[in-house]
Amino acid sequence: MEIVKATTEQQIKAIVSLAEEIWRETYTPLLPEGQVDYMLEKFQSEKAVKEQMKNGGYEYYVLVDENGISGFTGIVKEEGRLFLSKLYVHSSARRKGYATKVFEFLKGVAKENGCAYIYLTVNKDNSNAVKTYEKSGFKNVKSVVTDIGNGYVMDDYIMQLDV
Repeated sequence: MEIVKATTEQQIKAIVSLAEEIWRETYTPLLPEGQVDYMLEKFQSEKAVKEQMKNGGYEYYVLVDENGISGFTGIVKEEGRLFLSKLYVHSSARRKGYATKVFEFLKGVAKENGCAYIYLTVNKDNSNAVKTYEKSGFKNVKSVVTDIGNGYVMDDYIMQLDV
């Protein structure tokens, strides 16, 4: 698996398509009806991704294997820390060590940018993701409920990995 910075229209479209499939699979059982659609439009539509990349400081990377683009990650470099905003791997590519490779890659990015740690938010009920992060050394440091508009909230843990 290779980690490639997303810069092309084709890569952005692949990110949006993967997000739609993975989010529906992952979050439909966890969230109120309508919230997945709302979040996809707000955070993972083509317009949203392009805006994040242009004005939000986001960098997206695609995970490329023998089947093409099988996942993606999105990060924001902040003062002294790295925000792992997104890490999604298609179900057909899970359990192949991709997350571990992404974490190693991100540790390198964090160190290059003088970041002391990587942090992320994860839905409290997404037990598979929580376990993956814990297995990789992330520690649960805080619980947060964030109003995302339209009557919806994100009920998350903030997890952190020192680098």
